Amino acid sequence: MAYRNKAFVSFDGDTDIHYYRLMRAWKQRDGTTFDFFDAHDINTARDTSTEETIRRRLGERLANTKVLVSLVGERTRYLYRFVRWELEQAISRDIPIIACNTNGSRHLDSDRCPPVIRDHLVMHVSFNAKILQYALENWPAQYRNLRVSGGSGPYYYEPSIYQGFGL
Repeated sequence: MAYRNKAFVSFDGDTDIHYYRLMRAWKQRDGTTFDFFDAHDINTARDTSTEETIRRRLGERLANTKVLVSLVGERTRYLYRFVRWELEQAISRDIPIIACNTNGSRHLDSDRCPPVIRDHLVMHVSFNAKILQYALENWPAQYRNLRVSGGSGPYYYEPSIYQGFGL
């Protein structure tokens, strides 16, 4: 079994790429400790690679994943080709999922969240470096404990957690 130590970021490469780039800037600017795969490194291969090849490569990356971060934007709920597949893979591989709402919502946003994860054990946070870092450090262990005790459905952090970060 692969050593799972990375965060995999899933997002709409057409409309939410700037959020992903901002995450990369956070890491470069302040030394944020999380590490993540760019699922869209392979986008340049889409013209010459089959969907099966792309999914196989994504599957290889998911095999080394500790947590999946789904950037939830305006169109995320409608994305089936790769984003939904990545989320389904995370569920089937028992990879904890963090839904990071680009509109600032701190809870499940039913208008944007992909239906495939709405009822699953998923942490929903706002798009902010501090709360995302907190979720990356804490959610995988919380997820495992909740899975053992039968937890399900959407989760979110109490306002006091956000307040502790000045948010």
